[in-house]
Amino acid sequence: MAANTTDTQTRSNGHPAPPAPQRPVGAPTSVTAPGHVPASAAPADGRPAAPAGTQPRRSATAGEAVLAYLRFQARTLASLEPSVRADEFDAVHQMRVATRRLRAALRSFGDVIPRPATGHLYGELQWLGRALGAARDGEVLAGHLRDSLRPTPPELLIGPVQARVQGHYAPRRAAARTDLLEVLDSPRYAALLAELDRVATGPAPGPRAGEPARDVLPAGVRRAFRQAQRRMRRAKHTRPGEARDVALHQARKSARRARYAAEAATPVIGKQARRFARQLKKVQSVLGDHQDSVLARQAARDLGISAHLAGENAFSYGLLHERESHRAERLQARARRVWRHAARPRYRRWMK
Repeated sequence: MAANTTDTQTRSNGHPAPPAPQRPVGAPTSVTAPGHVPASAAPADGRPAAPAGTQPRRSATAGEAVLAYLRFQARTLASLEPSVRADEFDAVHQMRVATRRLRAALRSFGDVIPRPATGHLYGELQWLGRALGAARDGEVLAGHLRDSLRPTPPELLIGPVQARVQGHYAPRRAAARTDLLEVLDSPRYAALLAELDRVATGPAPGPRAGEPARDVLPAGVRRAFRQAQRRMRRAKHTRPGEARDVALHQARKSARRARYAAEAATPVIGKQARRFARQLKKVQSVLGDHQDSVLARQAARDLGISAHLAGENAFSYGLLHERESHRAERLQARARRVWRHAARPRYRRWMK
């Protein structure tokens, strides 16, 4: 299960951008930005300024709106590749988010771009997302554990706890980065970009692609929201423990999909869709923090076993585990409150 990467805050490292690497043979050029924009130079929402052809008119058809969103995310994905190769701060996360937004659009608007026409592309985006996730999640989880250890009194840190955390994750992150670079150099990745370029160029083949976007897209967002609603209800009635953790993780993925679908509809719907997406981002963030806590408990247990087998005292890892258990309980309660607020009818009236 993936670590939480909802937050898209960035920072500037002050270094000039490296030259763009050589594109594998067969990759498209139309989705690739002409110049490399470092991930650290992106705006606070994690997305670069919209290039031409990616902002539909309010009167756009459903096909025009969805294809514009796909083109925007495709160009974002391609433009971040040099930053990922250079290991710039937050680049892997932002590229991963672009793959998720693309998948959400493909899954949510089947009346515009039918799923059978994009099933292969969806699977390839999942493949790329897994490679990006492996490179990102170890870094996030190691940072989470270090942050949890920082306020711990020294007398409760028994043994080389910080060193063990670092030693556990550093080689894993290095191996994941090597694997990710192999993915970016592969013909399969080049083929993914080519297929994405073909789909985003259009035309949209769905039966409602030619209808006004304002009449079509809200239904796709509503379907995504209802799935999240069902999953939140299921999590609420699931027994505490691993089963509820899994249920909340599934609910988080549904909330994220509904949020991204609402973002895709925002250019033609306006502030109502934007407000709804903002509410679901809050839900996604809290559930992401909960998922981090779940993974941190698993990591604390694994690290404690390793410490014990090495003859070290495992007390500090048990302390970490207990602390994360209490944190997860608080986050579950908070998630229910945030969801109740986000699901209010006033945020959903625009979804016909």
